[in-house]
Amino acid sequence: MNSVTTFDSTKESLLDLLRNIKEGKTQLPDFQRGWVWDDEHIRSLLASISLSYPIGAVMMLQTGNSEVRFKPRLVEGVILEHPPEPERLILDGQQRLTSLFQSLFSGKPVLTRDPRGKDIIRWYYLDINKALDPLGDREEAIVGLSEDKKTRNFRGEIIHDYSTMFQECNAGYFPLSLVFDLNALTEWQMCYTIHSVNSDAALMQQRMTKWTMLLQQVIQRFQQYQVPLIQLRKENPKEAVCQVFEKVNTGGVSLTAFELLTATYAAEDFNLRSDWQFKEKRIHKFKVLESIENTDFLQTVTLLATYSRKQSNPELAISCKRKDVLRLTLSEYQDWSELATKGFEQVAKFLYAQRIFTSRDLPYRTQTVPLAAIFAILRDRAENDGIRTKLAQWYWCGVLGELYGGAIETRFSKDLPDVIAWIEGKDAPSTIQDANFSPSRLLTLRTRNSAAYKGISAILLREGALDFRSGDTIDLQMYFDERIDIHHIFPRAYCQTNGIDWRKCDCIVNKTPISAKTNRMIGGNAPSSYMDRLQKSAGITTDRMVVILESHVINNDSLYQNDFDKFYSLRQNALLDRIEKAMGKAISRDNIADVAEMDGNEAEPVNDEAS
Repeated sequence: MNSVTTFDSTKESLLDLLRNIKEGKTQLPDFQRGWVWDDEHIRSLLASISLSYPIGAVMMLQTGNSEVRFKPRLVEGVILEHPPEPERLILDGQQRLTSLFQSLFSGKPVLTRDPRGKDIIRWYYLDINKALDPLGDREEAIVGLSEDKKTRNFRGEIIHDYSTMFQECNAGYFPLSLVFDLNALTEWQMCYTIHSVNSDAALMQQRMTKWTMLLQQVIQRFQQYQVPLIQLRKENPKEAVCQVFEKVNTGGVSLTAFELLTATYAAEDFNLRSDWQFKEKRIHKFKVLESIENTDFLQTVTLLATYSRKQSNPELAISCKRKDVLRLTLSEYQDWSELATKGFEQVAKFLYAQRIFTSRDLPYRTQTVPLAAIFAILRDRAENDGIRTKLAQWYWCGVLGELYGGAIETRFSKDLPDVIAWIEGKDAPSTIQDANFSPSRLLTLRTRNSAAYKGISAILLREGALDFRSGDTIDLQMYFDERIDIHHIFPRAYCQTNGIDWRKCDCIVNKTPISAKTNRMIGGNAPSSYMDRLQKSAGITTDRMVVILESHVINNDSLYQNDFDKFYSLRQNALLDRIEKAMGKAISRDNIADVAEMDGNEAEPVNDEAS
């Protein structure tokens, strides 16, 4: 046998598989979701086995690996007062094996669903006459009867009763739950061939012939059926088990690192799911963090744990890739999860200070992972103004440099130690060094799909953008009370009417944070028209309106003159000034792309924002 082989491929009889399930030798890992197969799937599966058709391989995991310890649970339908430690766990084949166990081996009716998803209880039978018909459809020969084994019409009146063995035999309905119970099978055979025929020799002979055919053509196929079995050896690491499960479990729920750790920690009597639910409430109470997922949280905890390991052993790496999350021990989780939670709470306050108020406005959810870890390491020091300034520069370089949209785990691992070292006086982290913003990018920032698009809006708010009507700075309360969003300055309808290039019209240069009420007043009117109406309705002087517009880096004269080109040119450069300030880096403006040099064949998009 090849020493590097990680699995064995063989066959196992259906009888042995089901017997091991009943005895608890084969169980499910706790991360497996519930059994969900409906009546139609079950009948089709039973028909396939009755014809010796393949039903696909089953995959098992040997237990006994000290690293891969999952809390086991019995297959649904198995009842044991003192379940043993399982010898193996089902990774793939849960639906098939559970269906077969319940219908063939449990001795109880099956709780399943009808085509509409309604819960039903079924006993499964074989219509002998249909099964032996050479032209018959085997699936039609598999019959599901209600719990009381009676069929009724639409008025609830009993049409057929199969509730006794004698009635089953008379109808030629063989209960499939007897195929592996030899004593019960013999008893049913005697009833079918002798006791139910009232000494009718001809009928007895006919029944004997049918029984012999049934035995050979159907029952023995169940009894002799071999299921292909792939068994992962216990030496496989946890991440390998997880990856294998995801690739074979295409019809089930995707397995996450959180699900796998939940099962692992459960084996040590720790309920990760309950612990996360408590911490999730603390994190999600901040609207800006409502999109944070349990896997994000685990990555932050893993960053902290591996950072701590490296402090003790410089040869170790800081990482939060999937394999590292899966190697997070329970003690490490317990050591760092509370600090990670506090880190996320500090992240929320930091983001509010940057004028990012909701998860919809959050440029990158992923960037909160290293940021929470950084706050967890710095603790109270993160409140110092000099450190907050550095963190803000790092954050905006990540956003405006658009560095957190691709493969980001490696950047996470660099950012945590690099930012901490930078705060201690070392060189700036690579996120700051790598960040670059091209002026031509402004023209292509048109929707919230871009982190930089949302980032520029937040920077305007951070730098003191004033509400168009009240003249107040847009803080947390005003943001929600006034429903601030990113809207057009030169309305889209106006731009279309006046032949203004749609790319310039829809890009971030022609958009700014505006309240919903103000945006309704703007409508599709010319800027000179709506500005005059705004001033009169709010009693704003011309000088004061100049100040308000300048807080959005908008030139007052260009609006009142309806001069889009002047407005665009001045605001483009003003936005670049703000971006430079946020990133702490100069932006080369030698080659600001003119719209005429852009691809003129690009189709005009459907605008998904209010104008």
